[in-house]
Amino acid sequence: MLRVSRLTDYGTLVMSQMAGDPGQVFSASELAGRLGLGAATVSKILKSLARHELVVSVRGQRGGYSLSRPPQRITLAEIVDALEEQPFGLTECSAHAGLCGIEGGCRVQANWQRVSAVVRRALESVSLADMLEPVSVPMRGPQRSGAVALKRAAEAEASRTR
Repeated sequence: MLRVSRLTDYGTLVMSQMAGDPGQVFSASELAGRLGLGAATVSKILKSLARHELVVSVRGQRGGYSLSRPPQRITLAEIVDALEEQPFGLTECSAHAGLCGIEGGCRVQANWQRVSAVVRRALESVSLADMLEPVSVPMRGPQRSGAVALKRAAEAEASRTR
């Protein structure tokens, strides 16, 4: 099964909460309380996001963290990169070359790399602002811009490889 880590999932929640009021300075404990998460977990997430310049730390009595730039200019790919412990890739060989003993004769590596590239582009095409939009996806197809962006990225990759 393909999925992001729990920390990345929580980090997306934290960033989405902050994106709802992008000019506000949030404390870790305030975000933890609003989201029902542990303060230590939120603090760890914020420190990692700050190291990757997605949030900025504000010192002082009313200090905390705020977004480093507008939510429209922060992508899901950046959040994943900041919070995952390894480079993005759906398989080891699509994230790191040279880790597999059969890599030289592998018949599926190129296709896994292609699939990873499609997913990567989809993550890059969805902004934090897109994550704030209400989800209303009828059975017939995606309606929100983020879902449309995901679909377009997959279609573009499919047409390039035909």
